[in-house]
Amino acid sequence: MRTSRRMVLVAVCAALAMLFGSIAMISGTASPSAADNGCVENPFGDRPIYLKGGFNGWSADPAYQFAYNCNRFELTVNLSGTSDFKVADADWSADADFGGGAAGSQVETGVPLELALRGANLTYAFGGTQTVVLDVSQSITTPTLTITACPQNPLGDALLGLSGDFNDFSPEAADYFLYSCDGYYLNVDLQGTHEFTILDPIGSPETHLGAADDSGGGVNLNEPMPLSSDAEIGSVADLRFDFTGPHTLRVSFEGEDLQPTLTITEQTWVNPGIPVPVTDTVARQVRYDSRDRDFKAPYGAVPAGTNARFAFEAPPGVASATLVVQTRRLEGNQDVIEYLDPVRVPMERTRDGEVDRWSAAYRFGQENVYGYHFELSINGVEYVYQNNNDPIYWTTERGSFGLGEIAFLSDDPTRVRPYRQTVYSRDYRVPGWAKDAIYYYIFPERFRNGDPANDPEVGTDTYLDGPVEVHSDWLDTPYVPGDADGSTGDDDQFNNDFFGGDLAGIIDKLGYMETLGVNTLYINPIFEAGSNHKYDTADYLNIDDNLGSNADLTRLTEQAEAHGIRVILDTSLNHTGSDSVYFDRYANYPGNGAFENETIQPDSPWADWYTFVPDATDPDDQYAGWVGISTLPELTESDSFSDFAFREPDSVMKTWLDRGTDGWRMDVTPWVSDQFWREWRSSVKSHRPDALTLAETWFDASKYFLGDTFDSTMNYIFRNAVIDYADGRSAAETYQSIEMIRESYPPQAFYALMNLLSTHDSARTLYQLGYTETSSPEQIAEAKQRYRLAVLFQMTFPGSPAVFYGDEVGVTGGTDPFNRATYPWADEGGDPDTVMLTDVQQLISLRNQHAVLRRGSIDAPVHLDDKVIVLTRKHGGTRAITAFNNSTTTQQVTVELPRGYGDKPYTDAMTGQSVTPTDDELTLTVPAMYGSVLITS
Repeated sequence: MRTSRRMVLVAVCAALAMLFGSIAMISGTASPSAADNGCVENPFGDRPIYLKGGFNGWSADPAYQFAYNCNRFELTVNLSGTSDFKVADADWSADADFGGGAAGSQVETGVPLELALRGANLTYAFGGTQTVVLDVSQSITTPTLTITACPQNPLGDALLGLSGDFNDFSPEAADYFLYSCDGYYLNVDLQGTHEFTILDPIGSPETHLGAADDSGGGVNLNEPMPLSSDAEIGSVADLRFDFTGPHTLRVSFEGEDLQPTLTITEQTWVNPGIPVPVTDTVARQVRYDSRDRDFKAPYGAVPAGTNARFAFEAPPGVASATLVVQTRRLEGNQDVIEYLDPVRVPMERTRDGEVDRWSAAYRFGQENVYGYHFELSINGVEYVYQNNNDPIYWTTERGSFGLGEIAFLSDDPTRVRPYRQTVYSRDYRVPGWAKDAIYYYIFPERFRNGDPANDPEVGTDTYLDGPVEVHSDWLDTPYVPGDADGSTGDDDQFNNDFFGGDLAGIIDKLGYMETLGVNTLYINPIFEAGSNHKYDTADYLNIDDNLGSNADLTRLTEQAEAHGIRVILDTSLNHTGSDSVYFDRYANYPGNGAFENETIQPDSPWADWYTFVPDATDPDDQYAGWVGISTLPELTESDSFSDFAFREPDSVMKTWLDRGTDGWRMDVTPWVSDQFWREWRSSVKSHRPDALTLAETWFDASKYFLGDTFDSTMNYIFRNAVIDYADGRSAAETYQSIEMIRESYPPQAFYALMNLLSTHDSARTLYQLGYTETSSPEQIAEAKQRYRLAVLFQMTFPGSPAVFYGDEVGVTGGTDPFNRATYPWADEGGDPDTVMLTDVQQLISLRNQHAVLRRGSIDAPVHLDDKVIVLTRKHGGTRAITAFNNSTTTQQVTVELPRGYGDKPYTDAMTGQSVTPTDDELTLTVPAMYGSVLITS
């Protein structure tokens, strides 16, 4: 997208707040009245308060509802990646819409941040499980927000129950603890002295906790007591406590050795939204894994007409089971997600050793994305086996597939979390060259000034009928509102400052790109437009005169081809600019624009391209703009626009393909209808079958890979997963998002994905890895090494890697516009990091040299822990093993190789050293913050 995503989200939230929000002023005092114990009444009464952000579509999602406790709202969430968000009630009411205030909007782990009503979007780098606390003890208008990271549960998925004389030493459902961030919690109401232990009835000896001996089992109120386990001493003794009514029991893990410790207090704990667990021992042992062909075959996305087989295993005790398959409806930017038309398939039971195996088959006849789950009856209770609860970057629906979870079956079908199944057309074809593509990704106004004669001029060029700013120094920092170059004074506009980059500059550096090793050039919009980003198209059929001419584009494609480089163009068919030939709000063009001179023109040839609101009085409100942005009037998909855009022989799509380009990237894809994209693809492919159709989506893009719309997408899920991993976050957590797309996307699309790191819509990778304005030399060096790790992963993984201009020489920068800085050419006074350049060049060369890294098969990791990922690849007779380590120290791991990988010697492609597996095992020494690439001869 073109505009700052921060600005877009603010606009979206503001629009929602205006639509739903109360305009009543807040009454009462700013600070709540506290009871003697420091607690205060919930200031919002019965109104639920939610965490609302990009991770849940800015909605009032019950999974993100806070629980009120004394004087604060608490929520435990499992999220990954940097996200914008706010804290608000369902309706964005004026007294319950909290964002960043005078203290800023960036939330730091463990640091309270004072919020403000109707404040800006908050930002936080989530990483796993966190507790979010909104403290209203001092103020209900400027509460504080604190986010605290939760340590991993040392007992994994263990479910601890209180087993004592009060329940015949057999925990019932109400006797189970809930794990919440830093320990297991249980509220009880008991009287008298009771003996008990703490255990998971189907757990390991480590999960049976009690006293070391009979003489030491007494627990005192408010005094932490270390616990022993059966694993340590063979058999633990009972604990004892004098209960006097409501109490909270907490099992925590203290010190470096994570000593289990029991603390009993007066009842203080409030459940921060953790669902009641399933405790039935049969239900807890149900197992289904969508990545295991013993449970689901075929694996992953399938062509239409496929008969798929499903099975799960369970101990005896399941009375009946049903496979439920539904069609999925997803519209817009995840605005509508629902599952429809359920088909129920009874499952059959067979005995398989000591377990029962339940199986069923279903034929997926039509192209679609489906959801499926299993419904089971056990001991008279109805359960659902569903997708797990892993967060997926940018995707509202949770779950990474693979092993799922058992839960109580809700009467509300929207509470079920389905597995998803992509079913694509049997004739779905993606251009073969896409598997081998390596993109060089350019924001043209900032790459290279090859022709100063076409530079923008102050006093001549305009933006939104106002002045522009022109940098005299190529190495300047991009301006934001309030910055000025001295020619226009302080202005309030983004996107109106220019450096002079152009097509001539790109042409000048085609040799540089060829030497770098890239073979596909993706260029942000270059058509006539007023802004520096050019997504506010003014004329689709002409190159912006500050970037060059139509002839320059033809020259670029011809010379790029001579260097072995394809060219992909970018535009939006969702909106134009308000200052355009077609809309002409400011009467800057000849002809009769649809909103010429801020007047609706029904007789304009472009009148039916837009949606107008004649009764509105403010010009900004007289037409629909993309997400409410008045500078970007939204297009209607009318016949006349479709004719112009792609149907006619001289349409926009065909005109530029005929001038030598090789495909199209389509901006804001989810805001355009599926039917429009279907007809658009058909037209493009009939004109140029090998043209690439590339979407801009940030979330799970399965619906676009059915064979009727797109070949590929900008893979933001990959981007966030790889950057977070390179930044030191858990490999076991971040990699699940990649496993989700491997399973969900058809292979022809998966191998053509545009695998991003930096983009024009997000902070530079180096910035996210720690190279900021205040970084020390040591921090910069580490950020650069972590960037090398990210590039190594990118260049050795299926898909089409993309290098954002300047990343390869150490360019950094935060969010828009600072990520859109200029390339630091030495002849412009810049200081490119040539060591980094050489390293990136070598990694690109590694990919180009070895087809197994571009086209080789890939399965689930053969090793995956917090720090290390080990993958296997094969292509023809060649095998490859790629290993990655995000730790600051070298890691050594021994992996068991799949069949066919252990009978040949391997050469480390980067060091030249040879290594040979022994008995199908291989010990790898993986360098710190880097990796190894082993390839058979």
